[in-house]
Amino acid sequence: MFDIDLWREIFQSINKNRTRSLLSGFTVTFAILLFTILFGIANGLKNTFKEAFADDVTNAIFVRSGRTTKAHKGLQAGRRIQFKNEDFNYLIDEFDHKIEFISARIYRNVSAIYKNEHNNYNVRAVHPDHQFLERTIIHEGRFINQNDLVYKNKVIVIGRLVAKDLFIKEDPLGKYLNLNGIPYKVIGIFKDKGGDNEERLIYMPVTTAQQIYGNNDYIDQINLSYKPDLTFDQAINFGNDISKKLKNRFSVANSDQRAIRVFNMASQTQGVRKMNVVLGIIILIIGLGTLTAGIVGISNIMIFIVKERTKEIGIRKALGASPRSIVSIILAESIVITTIAGYLGLLIGIGVLEWIGPSLKDYFITDPGVRPSMIITATLTLIAAGTLAGYVPAKKASNIKPIVALRND
Repeated sequence: MFDIDLWREIFQSINKNRTRSLLSGFTVTFAILLFTILFGIANGLKNTFKEAFADDVTNAIFVRSGRTTKAHKGLQAGRRIQFKNEDFNYLIDEFDHKIEFISARIYRNVSAIYKNEHNNYNVRAVHPDHQFLERTIIHEGRFINQNDLVYKNKVIVIGRLVAKDLFIKEDPLGKYLNLNGIPYKVIGIFKDKGGDNEERLIYMPVTTAQQIYGNNDYIDQINLSYKPDLTFDQAINFGNDISKKLKNRFSVANSDQRAIRVFNMASQTQGVRKMNVVLGIIILIIGLGTLTAGIVGISNIMIFIVKERTKEIGIRKALGASPRSIVSIILAESIVITTIAGYLGLLIGIGVLEWIGPSLKDYFITDPGVRPSMIITATLTLIAAGTLAGYVPAKKASNIKPIVALRND
């Protein structure tokens, strides 16, 4: 395999027969290029779906309140439905065996000041479980805990970009941040895969917000996640049960869709999974079709190459070359061309994806790319196909008598 003369002969043959070599290489390059782009776009679509749900757990249920649109049980339409702590506790008591994590939310907008820096931010007052519902990544310090709720501590957890905006080069941990004139101790800094907006949030204990902003027990929203062992149908029924029981609790008509809104991620997650499966199958079929076309192309070229070199094979045999050496040099030349062409197709494909990648975001394709291992496997498949396609006619030609080979037209 490391015979210098053999390799010199291979490259001399490739150089001498440039048209033939270019045709062989183009077939492989185009197949790998198309294969790379197709799988890159497919992965970009999957990345879009993944990014859309990056900052929330996929088994989440969001419960929001609004106003009634229908009269029910003698009550007029237009009533404002307001959740309270007792409603939050009611869900825990009623569905504790199905709930994995649960947290209330209270929304506020505040003006934050630290020394000479100030800005406006959104505050979310939450329970400790919210960290797992939102997939909040604690960068420094800690998240809100149960003691903070019990003692209504004036503590906050700030996003990475809040720390960057207000504290600049200082370490925020242990410092006091003024929110609407009230100082809160910074106990943690978090990151979030949801993007810049999520990292410009401030979290505080829900009980602290209730005491300071209204001195009441109102909450704006309830978020929870169901236990992962629930099936899809069980998760859907769970969401429907929450909606039904809360509507009964607040005397809301079952057909009223705006008073109490329950958004269940189960249905959306199932839809995304089905779409990913269908997309994967479509791309796989197209990819296999592309590879098949490449295999057929290189196989035909290999058969042509062997036929074209029949006289050359006859001369080699007349000079004492063994059938094995004749087959080896033909296959080695095929493998060299296929490997180089495949690598070139991979480079061009990756280059095209990087070039058009940013513009594809408008078409819901995020960071299109492909694993090199997949392309290497595809290239090896083409090499194996070319080798197999060339071996049979090369073996047959190597067994022809020299005089017959020399007479071949």
